[in-house]
Amino acid sequence: MSRALLAPPLADVGFARRGFPGRGAPAARRLEAIPESVVCGFEWGMEARRLWEVEHRLETVDAALRGFAYEGATMAFTVLDALPLGRSGRTRELMDGPARPHTFLAYIGIGFAMARLPRGLWKGVLPELSDNPYHPTMSWLAVDGYGFDLAYFDTPRWVGRRETPRPYPWLGSPDYFHRAFDQGVGRALWFIHGARPAAVTDAVRAFPEERRADLWSGVGLAAAFAGGAEPEELKALLRDAGSAAPHVAQGAVFAAKARVFSRCVPEHTEAVVRTLAGTDSAGAAALADDHAVEPGARGGVPAYEVWRAGIRRHFR
Repeated sequence: MSRALLAPPLADVGFARRGFPGRGAPAARRLEAIPESVVCGFEWGMEARRLWEVEHRLETVDAALRGFAYEGATMAFTVLDALPLGRSGRTRELMDGPARPHTFLAYIGIGFAMARLPRGLWKGVLPELSDNPYHPTMSWLAVDGYGFDLAYFDTPRWVGRRETPRPYPWLGSPDYFHRAFDQGVGRALWFIHGARPAAVTDAVRAFPEERRADLWSGVGLAAAFAGGAEPEELKALLRDAGSAAPHVAQGAVFAAKARVFSRCVPEHTEAVVRTLAGTDSAGAAALADDHAVEPGARGGVPAYEVWRAGIRRHFR
């Protein structure tokens, strides 16, 4: 299977090439560096013969972008593990090893691979990790990544026509699949509209009411993780979210948790988390820890959603 069929050339992830409405926004170039880092990580992952080779390359990436490069490498390893006659276990070795601090983004990388693999291969993409407190609960971020990928690369269908995918029994919960998918679509909206909160708000409101809360959560996560907006704009975003504001805050809390876990909290993340969650990143990460739950479902609700709901209650 050709690499070109699995991931776009570096130039094709640019906002101008994708025709995004946010391509002229002040934050566009800064945001574009994120998918570019993912593509570089993917290419290195596909090329590397040994784990230490890809690790050595990834560690040269700027610390604020390194997690995204690991995201791309995880995507590559997931694809390689899924291919017939390939050596399995690459993804587990990566996520149990150098990618462990970037667990949250690595799960998203698995979702990027899912967007390019037949559904029949999905049952084998989630590795069994050793002693990772976020496995498998946070693996719903793979479905989030799947939603982001489809919205980013086929925007007319998934954002313009607002289509929804067929459900899939991820962790035995097919009814939650579309919700995690929408969280990824919400993250994509932040990029598609160049981190312009007013445009993002309009994009969320174009979706059916029942989908908006999860979209808002994705917006909050992307805003905090990627940055690009000023505090006054973010305050307006919270006001515009209305009753869904706790979803925005919850997304920001998860972004803070991921950044703190990776041991790299950029200034823009700190500023956004303070605005959207009313605390610093360390406090937001502690809040996430306070509401963490054991893996499994509660009354048919995935532990991931139980965790998210606990954080939202804090903001209500």
